[in-house]
Amino acid sequence: VSAMDGALMDDGFPAKRLFSQGYSYTYDDVIFLPHFIDFPTDSVQLSTKLSRNLNLSIPCVSSPMDTVTESSMAVAMAALGGIGIIHSNNSPFDQAAIIRSAKSHRIPFVSDIIFKSPSDSIDSIGEFSSSPSCILVTESGTRKSKLLGVVTKSDWEALKDKQARVSDYMVKSPMSAPSDYDLEQVAAFLAAKNLEFVPLVNEKDGQVVDVVSAADVDRIRGFPKLGMPSMGSDGKFMVGASIGTRESDKERLEYLVKAGANVVVLDSSQGNSSYQIDMIKYVKKTYPELDVIGGNVVTMNQACNLIQAGVDGLRVGMGSGSICTTQEVCAVGRGQATAVYKVSSIADRSGVPIIADGGISNSGHIVKALVLGASTVMMGSFLAGSNEAPGAYEYQGGHRIKKYRGMGSLEAMMKGSDARYLGDTAKLKIAQGVVGAVADKGSVLKFLPYNMQAVKQGFQDLGASSLQSAHELLRSSVLRLEVRSGAAQVEGGVHGLVSYEKKSF
Repeated sequence: VSAMDGALMDDGFPAKRLFSQGYSYTYDDVIFLPHFIDFPTDSVQLSTKLSRNLNLSIPCVSSPMDTVTESSMAVAMAALGGIGIIHSNNSPFDQAAIIRSAKSHRIPFVSDIIFKSPSDSIDSIGEFSSSPSCILVTESGTRKSKLLGVVTKSDWEALKDKQARVSDYMVKSPMSAPSDYDLEQVAAFLAAKNLEFVPLVNEKDGQVVDVVSAADVDRIRGFPKLGMPSMGSDGKFMVGASIGTRESDKERLEYLVKAGANVVVLDSSQGNSSYQIDMIKYVKKTYPELDVIGGNVVTMNQACNLIQAGVDGLRVGMGSGSICTTQEVCAVGRGQATAVYKVSSIADRSGVPIIADGGISNSGHIVKALVLGASTVMMGSFLAGSNEAPGAYEYQGGHRIKKYRGMGSLEAMMKGSDARYLGDTAKLKIAQGVVGAVADKGSVLKFLPYNMQAVKQGFQDLGASSLQSAHELLRSSVLRLEVRSGAAQVEGGVHGLVSYEKKSF
C-alpha cells in the first residue's frame, strides 16, 4: 500500500512545484488531472467575491474597454450575477451618465431610443431602426424631459405629408410603466393593457429610461436562467467604473461616486507605481466605504505594494489579452497561468480577491483561472461582438462582426487611453495594442449561462463543489497539474478531421 501511495503522489505535480521552475505558463500550457466526483454538476456553487466587500453570483466581469462595456453590457452582466466595469475613455460627465443609465434599469435590456421634440419632423423610415419601431416625443427632444407622445412606424407610413410636425399626429399621453418594474411586472402590465410596447419612466424625475415590447419580454424569458442578479445596497444593479491615476481622475472619481458607482478599478497596464499607490490611499481616505481594485500586476512583489496601500481587490494580467502587444513591444509581462497562481498565493494571505484579466478564449480557460486562485475572470474579446457590446455590426468576408480594439491601440490612445500606459505626457505615442474585429456572438444573456454550465462541469471533474473548495484542493496539493507539450495541446482540441462544425451549445 505504501508503494502504491508513493506512486499516486508522483502522478502529476502540485501547483507550488510546477510554478516554481522558472517557466512562464499560459492557460493552454497547463492541464489539471481529474479528481474524485461525489456530487452532481448543478450542486457546484460559483458565487464569489469581486473585492473585499462585494459579492457576485457568478465569477464574471466585463472589461473597462470602449468596445466592451457601456450601459447595455453593464446591465446584462449585473442581471446575470456578474458586473460590468464602465470604461473611462470618455469625459467624466459621459462616464457618469453611462453609470446612471445602467443603474436605472431593472431588466437586462437597453434599447436605442430615438427622441423628438413636438416641433420636429421625421425625415426617413430609417429613424425607426430601433426595436420596438417607435419614436418617443418629449418636451425637449431628449430623455431628460416629460414624455408627451409616441409615434409608431405605421403612423408615419400612413402620413401624406411626411414633413409634418410630430405633434400633429403623435399618440398623446401614452401609457407608461415605472422604471423600477422587473421583467414579470412589465410583462403583466403589457398583457393587462393589451399593449405591444410600453415606455418605462422614472417616477422621481420623469425621465424615460427605456421602451420594452412584448417581443422583448418573450426573448428575454427564453434565455437560460443563472443566479441572483448583482444588486447594490441602493437596491439597484451593481456597476463598476475605471479611473486613472492622474490628478484629474480625482475629479472624475467624484462624478462616478455621485452617479452611484459600486466599485472603482484603477486602470493601468503596470499598476506598481507611486501614482497608483497615491491614488489608492486617496480613494480609501476620501471614500472609505468604496471598494477600490488595483492593478494590473503579475508578480508577488507588485501585489504586496498595492495590498499594503489598501486595495480591496487586484487585477492580474499583463500582455495576455488577444489585442494586447505589451509583451511584444515592451518585453515585460508574464504568462497568465503563472501570474494568476503567483499573485493569488500572496493575495490570499491578506484576504484580497484577485481578478484574472485577459487570456480567456473558452470555458476551459475560465476553469483554469478560477482554480489557480482567481475569484473572478475579466473578459474583453470573449464578450466583444455580443449584442450588448458597444458598436454596430458590420459584414467582413461574409461574416457578421463587431469592431474590437485594445485600449493600448493608437486609435484608443487618441481618445485618451494613453494615460493607462503612462504615456499621456509623452511626445511620441507607442502602441501596446491593436484594432481588430470579432465574430457576432449573439446575446451575453445566452452564451454566458452556457459557459457557466461548462465551468460547473469542469469543477465537477476536479471534485470541487465551489471556488473555495477548488482553492483549498489546489493549496493542499490534492489537485495536480502537468505541462502539455505542443502535440498534447493539438490532441486536446479537435483534430484529424477533414472538416467540422463546432457548436458549444
